[in-house]
Amino acid sequence: MTHTLDKYFVPEPSKYPIFGSIALLLSASGAVMWLNDIGQGRWVLLLGVATLVYMLFGWFGQVIRESQSGKYGQRVDRSFRWSMGWFIFSEVMFFSAFFGALFYARVLSVPWLASGANEALIWQGFTGAWPSDGPYLADPFTPMGAWGIPALNTLILLSSGVTLTWAHYGLLKDNRSQLKIGLLLTILLGVTFLGFQIYEYVHAYRELNLQLDTGIYGSTFFMLTGFHGLHVTIGAIMLTVALGRVLAGHFSPEHHFAFEATAWYWHFVDVVWLMLFVVVYWL
Repeated sequence: MTHTLDKYFVPEPSKYPIFGSIALLLSASGAVMWLNDIGQGRWVLLLGVATLVYMLFGWFGQVIRESQSGKYGQRVDRSFRWSMGWFIFSEVMFFSAFFGALFYARVLSVPWLASGANEALIWQGFTGAWPSDGPYLADPFTPMGAWGIPALNTLILLSSGVTLTWAHYGLLKDNRSQLKIGLLLTILLGVTFLGFQIYEYVHAYRELNLQLDTGIYGSTFFMLTGFHGLHVTIGAIMLTVALGRVLAGHFSPEHHFAFEATAWYWHFVDVVWLMLFVVVYWL
């Protein structure tokens, strides 16, 4: 295939942004209705998710076909790289907000409440230790330890970064077997990570009495780890799509930004987990 280097491809007007907007409206409305036991909320949410899946398959499929036909050159490639970079930056801001909430509660708010000037605002016996407990809990909860499944999951994600990098080197050397095996191993490691995280959540709810409404510790713990788990899920889906494209003969050593973008995202997820392990589990 030929790739034009001096022209910028301008696609025709697309219907998919409209479907994306409808999907977000239906999903958000359905989720709110379902959480508040209003009408057919779960079905509205399901319709929104189905519309979103249709939009993703249609839009990304169109982009893949345009790329494979040689319509994208260096200028379009540069635009894709900037777009993916800004997208990952926006994800960094999401996690920064959640880490900021944890920092505020743990380092500023709880110690401030434990100071002598605020005795009238809190319950008797409050010490300001982390994790913070509350008198409304019928049974005390046990914080999630670092050495066990969290440490194992850290090893799994770090290993997945190695296998993905190995797959990337295979692609650059046009070694398709190395590329396929590396991608498959990365996907399997990601799915294993998610399986252990599900087990960890079940263990937290059933045996540690650690739940989403277990004070500020429970809220921040499940928000940070759950949001990260969502990103691992998205990354695993992206890797699976990349593997499907590899099996279909897509990507070459010179033109493979879709693979690179997926690798960027996955390495970002790895780095965030290292921060989570240290700040949420270990310290």
